[in-house]
Amino acid sequence: MRFLELTEKRSSVRQYASTEVEQEKIDYILKAARLAPSAVNRQPWYFILVREEEGKRKIRSCYEREWFKEAPCYLIACGDHAQSWKRGDGKDHADIDVAIAVEHICLAAAEQGLGTCWVCNFDVDSCRKLFHIPENVEPVALIPLGYPATSEEKEVTKRRKPIDEIVKEESF
Repeated sequence: MRFLELTEKRSSVRQYASTEVEQEKIDYILKAARLAPSAVNRQPWYFILVREEEGKRKIRSCYEREWFKEAPCYLIACGDHAQSWKRGDGKDHADIDVAIAVEHICLAAAEQGLGTCWVCNFDVDSCRKLFHIPENVEPVALIPLGYPATSEEKEVTKRRKPIDEIVKEESF
């Protein structure tokens, strides 16, 4: 599949089938995350795979939406502020690096016929406690992962600004 076709195929999935995700697909997706670029190649990330019932109960308590409960497994994407690169003005690149890796996860999942959705509006403190995440490591995003509930490929209409609204040449 060509890259632009893949980016058009990827969308936020909010309805999941109960089918378990095969280990080889999880391995493939995590390998894609591992290969993501990061500032100064620090790779300041951790991914907590959640697929046992106890863990699913805990993660679902961090984001209590009905659609979220349907996913057969989840990833908690975390950034390690002790490992991340800091720019000269102090800007910490942990979130940026994790975001790049998460998008690798989402695109790899779409390629494998799986759905994902970035979830950033969750109870971070509860997530940190429930999953024993160290203080220097920040849970950045929750990613439900599974087969979309509908088997038919539906055309996803993405609302995007025209290119001339987002590209400035030579200067703002």
